[in-house]
Amino acid sequence: MKKIYVAAFALAVVSATSYANTLERIRQTGTFTIAHREASLPFSYYDADKKPVGYAMELCRKVADAVKRELKLSELKINYLMVTPSTRMAAIKEGKADIECGSTTNTKERRKDVDFTIPHFFAGARMIVKTSSNIKNWDDLRAKTVVTTKGTTNVKSLAAKNEERTLKAKLVEGKDHADSFAMVVDGRAAAFAMDDVLLYGFRAGTPEPSAYAVVGDLLTVEPYAMIVAKNDPAFKKLVDKEMSRIIIDNEIFAFYKKWFQAPVPTKDAGKTVNMNMPMSYLLRDSFKYPTDIVPD
Repeated sequence: MKKIYVAAFALAVVSATSYANTLERIRQTGTFTIAHREASLPFSYYDADKKPVGYAMELCRKVADAVKRELKLSELKINYLMVTPSTRMAAIKEGKADIECGSTTNTKERRKDVDFTIPHFFAGARMIVKTSSNIKNWDDLRAKTVVTTKGTTNVKSLAAKNEERTLKAKLVEGKDHADSFAMVVDGRAAAFAMDDVLLYGFRAGTPEPSAYAVVGDLLTVEPYAMIVAKNDPAFKKLVDKEMSRIIIDNEIFAFYKKWFQAPVPTKDAGKTVNMNMPMSYLLRDSFKYPTDIVPD
């Protein structure tokens, strides 16, 4: 019986170690598995050929190249695993994927289960308005109707701003992001408050993008970063080192321009969208001193 317990314990240790030693697993299998999203444009999504593409995906392929160099492999096969918000953490914790590349926010709660690398993006809650409204900032919303999406963190942030500035704005909630934006389009709301990158996406998808503007100081800040296994310092160090190199060598700016300021493919063959999203001062400043430390 004692031998059975020892054997079971040894198997558990080996299994746990395999999940905590990503580089060794990659060396043994000759494969690098990237977890990606289905429709998180322009970070990680399927194009018309159902190939995972995007800003975060391009960065992760650079990481794959760095892994190949580090392990001195003649070949490294890249596998892809599509994940959702509810499955992405488990995919990394259980070793189904080596890295998750998408639009995942680095939070204190999530760091209990996984580790995050140097951020590749900072999203901030702002608002989209009709250009003709002349709304430029939150104080311009006084006594106006403002919508945000039900169940999002922006509901609380917007309410706090409304009270803090005594705006006396009427706050309403859309059932989803599309419903919230529709309220601005048809005039039921003067502004839609949400993460700026989502707002730029809605703007890009309209027949006349210039008719809408994303404005306002940041209500919240959310750092997006790649997810890696917790307690695997060797792999995390390698990823952070490559991310730092990409940033310091200014490659990151070319990637940003490609995915946020130029036409990018969509899931519809032959169709492209242009986010026309300037790099925020927060993201630009973060690239001056690359670090995985983010404010909670």
